[in-house]
Amino acid sequence: MELNLVMLGPPGAGKGTQARQLRRAFDIPHISTGAMLRDAVQAGTPLGREVGAIMESGGLIDDEVITRVVTERLAHPDTSGGFLLDGYPRTIRQAEALDRIVAGRAPLVIIDIVLTEAEVIRRLASRMVCAECGTNATGEGDVCHDCGGPLVPRADDREQVVVNRLEVYRNQTEPLVRYYGGRSTYCRIDGARLPDDVTADIVRAVESATRDGGQGGSGPGSGIRDPETS
Repeated sequence: MELNLVMLGPPGAGKGTQARQLRRAFDIPHISTGAMLRDAVQAGTPLGREVGAIMESGGLIDDEVITRVVTERLAHPDTSGGFLLDGYPRTIRQAEALDRIVAGRAPLVIIDIVLTEAEVIRRLASRMVCAECGTNATGEGDVCHDCGGPLVPRADDREQVVVNRLEVYRNQTEPLVRYYGGRSTYCRIDGARLPDDVTADIVRAVESATRDGGQGGSGPGSGIRDPETS
C-alpha cells in the first residue's frame, strides 16, 4: 500500500529523529529538502546544474525551483510505494504545488509535531552537532556515536538565531496547519514526549488515518485527527 507522509513542526521538534524511525517502520524513503537538492546537483541534470549554480552563489532556492526539484525526486522509482517528505512544503504555494504533484496517488498523511516555543528554545540551546560528519548528537558525551568525531554547538542554534527561525516558522509554515488541518489525514502529535513515545503516537495515528481510507484525499477533509482523542 502506498503511504505518502509529510512532516510539519517547528525547529527542534525532532523531525529528523522521527523521520529516521518512520523510514524504518514504514519502509519508505526519507526525502529531505537538503537531500533533494544534493541529489539534483549530483545527478548533473539541467535542473541540478541550475540548483548548483544558485547554491554556489549563495542565492535562495525559490518556490518554483524547489518544487521542480521535488517533482523530479518524487518521479524516482523508489517512491512508488510512498515517501516521507521533510522540509517541503514550507509555504502555502508549495503545498498547493505538492497537491498537484501527487494528484492520482494515495492521499497525503500530514504529521504535525507540536512543541511550545519555550521547549523549542530549551532543546536547541543544548543541541550539538558532529564537527566531522554533521550529524546531530545522538547520545551523551562529547563524541559522535556515528563516526567518533567531536561534538560542537550548532551554529544555527544560538538564541537570537532560534528566535528568528521561530518567527520565520510562524510567518511561513504555521499557515500550513490551517491549510491541512481540515483533512481527515491530518495528525497532530505531542512532540514534548520521549522520542520513542512520539514515534509510537505517529505510527498509531498514521495507521488510523490510512485504515479509515483517507477519505479527505489530497483535498480538504472533514476533521482533524488527534491521537489524544482518537
